[in-house]
Amino acid sequence: MDRKKFLAERQWIRNQLSNVADFWLKNGMDAQHGGVYTCLDRAGQIYSTDKSVWMQGRCGWTYAYLCHVYGVKEEWLKASKSCIDFLEAHCVNHDAEGRLYFTVEADGTPLRQRRYCYSEAFYCIANAEYYGVTGEREHLLRARRAYDMYWNLNHGMADPTGMGPKSTRAGRGLGIPMIILNVTGVMKRVDPEMADVYDARANECVADIFNYHVKPELGCTLESVGPNGETRLHVTEGRMVNPGHDIECAWFLMDRANDIGDKELHAKAIEVFDMAFSKGWDTEYGGILYFMDCLGNPPEAYEHDMKLWWPHNEALIASMMIYRDTRDEKYLDIFYQILDYCKQYFADEYGEWYGYLRRDGKPTQPACKGSTFKGPFHVPRCLIMVEQMMNEILGE
Repeated sequence: MDRKKFLAERQWIRNQLSNVADFWLKNGMDAQHGGVYTCLDRAGQIYSTDKSVWMQGRCGWTYAYLCHVYGVKEEWLKASKSCIDFLEAHCVNHDAEGRLYFTVEADGTPLRQRRYCYSEAFYCIANAEYYGVTGEREHLLRARRAYDMYWNLNHGMADPTGMGPKSTRAGRGLGIPMIILNVTGVMKRVDPEMADVYDARANECVADIFNYHVKPELGCTLESVGPNGETRLHVTEGRMVNPGHDIECAWFLMDRANDIGDKELHAKAIEVFDMAFSKGWDTEYGGILYFMDCLGNPPEAYEHDMKLWWPHNEALIASMMIYRDTRDEKYLDIFYQILDYCKQYFADEYGEWYGYLRRDGKPTQPACKGSTFKGPFHVPRCLIMVEQMMNEILGE
């Protein structure tokens, strides 16, 4: 390891984290109604006042996690609480047994309910992390209720909204076990008295990922499979690979492996990363492609060859985690490869990172720093985790 280069890159990461955390505090927080606006243009101006419920939970988690890692700062804890209070006051659908909405208006008036239940997942981790920082038990109880609902909705519970499945084709999606695995890790860290429950559920998620989705014979991890993991290569849905998702899944698996000291699981998680990075890296323009077809057919999604911010965030985390755990220089080189791309194309003088690039690396126009799906989450989580892992490698 070139220590001088490593230190320089860590300083860049630290500067970016300060920049990104301040960007959202300055431009996104709603002093009138509470919560956060995330539809921000390049300079941080709000272009839509509708609020993403996912982002209220994610922002609530991010600023609480900053407090957990670096110590409590009043502006961070205030931002977290604002989002969590907004969620509680406006985003819970009490007519559907506590399920959460997907989007609301600026004042919290409900706009949209969706079938899938990631709003519940992010509400859960926001309350859990806030409890971990403050010790306010009501937030732990909220987190436990949301966590159980999230688990049960994906294990046979009838959806109290009355919405049916999106497709009549029965099957499994990778997003369910991998996100539950990550949420479970947060819950176990802040709620150790329930560790046995969290361990059992994490083990089930790991088994589902490898039993059903990871397909070494195809050199990839599939997003969508049949009920028993059957491949459905005759349809585009069954051939879809999302390299960013697979890379994110890889570090969730490594995080679990490190928690329980499972070296075999850790090695298998690295294989998931290797397959995804090999398929996803664009050898012509650089960066990670959004969607791939596992057989090389045309992907169905129009945006398949775009470069989005979050797969690159996940790849920075995963490559640094592998290097920290193995000291294999190959993965430090991969980390630098990804970081160089992010520095050149995603980071911006106005603050925060662009969300959406075309294949050649140019931002979509007009450029944006946030949307319904992008807010203060993936970029700051990445920067926090990478900086902390770099500290560990340096023995600091």
